[in-house]
Amino acid sequence: MTSQQRRIWLCADDYGISPGVNAAIRELIGRGRLNATSVMTAAPHLDAKEAMALDRLNAGNKRAALGLHVTLTAPFQPLSKNFTPLVNGHFLQLNSMMRAAVTRRLNRERLVSEIAAQVQAFVAAFSRPPDFIDGHQHIHLFPQVRDAVLKVAAEIASKAWVRQCGRPGLVRRLKGRKQLLLDILSVSFRRRARRAGVAVNPAFAGAYDFGRKTAFAEIFPHFLAGLPDEGLIMCHPGFVDDELKRLDPLTGQREREFAYFNSEDFPRSLAEHGATLATP
Repeated sequence: MTSQQRRIWLCADDYGISPGVNAAIRELIGRGRLNATSVMTAAPHLDAKEAMALDRLNAGNKRAALGLHVTLTAPFQPLSKNFTPLVNGHFLQLNSMMRAAVTRRLNRERLVSEIAAQVQAFVAAFSRPPDFIDGHQHIHLFPQVRDAVLKVAAEIASKAWVRQCGRPGLVRRLKGRKQLLLDILSVSFRRRARRAGVAVNPAFAGAYDFGRKTAFAEIFPHFLAGLPDEGLIMCHPGFVDDELKRLDPLTGQREREFAYFNSEDFPRSLAEHGATLATP
């Protein structure tokens, strides 16, 4: 690595959501194409076998940081008792959960209990706390949820950093509603994290319109633009299987992301933009 190269984190979200996603993430870590993944302990496919297969990749030299992907939206179910609100035993849909958070209708103690239960499930699976914490569908940035996440991080995962989702200032633009919302939510999140003594990543990239058949090779270089040293890019590679189709609308784009990261275009793009994957 030259002194000019930026070390970045490339984090695959959703480990545990389905066998196909799990297998794709492990393959990319094994090839040195990812250096982080966040684990959904509330998802149905994070059993002892899947956890062991992931953890085994870090035997000897550590290849990937392993984090907790806090999950509080449907179709998943809580790990703790008495969590509310639920619909037929499942978390609320994303939009309903956002409305409940913005209007301060969530129960703080039950949020803390659920997030702590997901951290404890991670510890049970990997025999150590997570290296970092983030949120499925960015749920950890929402009002009320953010304070519960930061409280749990400070108290029972004190060495973990937590994902903030603000883009680098040099590339921030008043366009893209999703990206702009993440920028806004992250301002308060960073401030609260500082007060709680919880570390965060310096910048974030990787959000785009998953509903379009985007040529991922064309948009990935834009994520590198302006990203500082230790900046984070999220991604969602995976192989589509029946379980993924049942649980998540993001399907075909996962295979396109996998194909890109598995190709020689990916390391070539990193080199052209003066970036390299950070060593976990």
